[in-house]
Amino acid sequence: MVEEQDEKILGELQKDGRATNQQLAETVGMSTSACWRRVRALEESGVISGYAALVAREQAGFATSAILHVSLERHDVKFVDEFVASVLKRREVLECFATTGDADYHLRVVVRNMDAYNRFLDDFMFRIPGIRHVRTNVILKEIKTGVALPF
Repeated sequence: MVEEQDEKILGELQKDGRATNQQLAETVGMSTSACWRRVRALEESGVISGYAALVAREQAGFATSAILHVSLERHDVKFVDEFVASVLKRREVLECFATTGDADYHLRVVVRNMDAYNRFLDDFMFRIPGIRHVRTNVILKEIKTGVALPF
């Protein structure tokens, strides 16, 4: 659990991760030294896990995005471990969630075009042992995307 002042800091950093400590301190109403100490504590505790640039997918040349619903044949540890290890190695897979319901996993995948997506399926997904079914939903339009938590 984070404190109210930490939530203010986190909310502002999610808006602008490049803000200087002085700008951040002024925005949240703290001294620069106190703000710096709190940010460092949030980093050291793992609440802040890193910093990154948000890149516009289509402008960067990744025209195709899809959600994959993956069901495994068996939930044997060997198949699960192999599936997870394989997915972790693929840069096209931006997110992977173990889920309840009809599918065991949901993946968000981005590729440059449909040909690249077909290669991803043929050369990767369909070769992972233990997969029973893969269903694809191609994303037609992104209505809302984000990574910021609702502080």
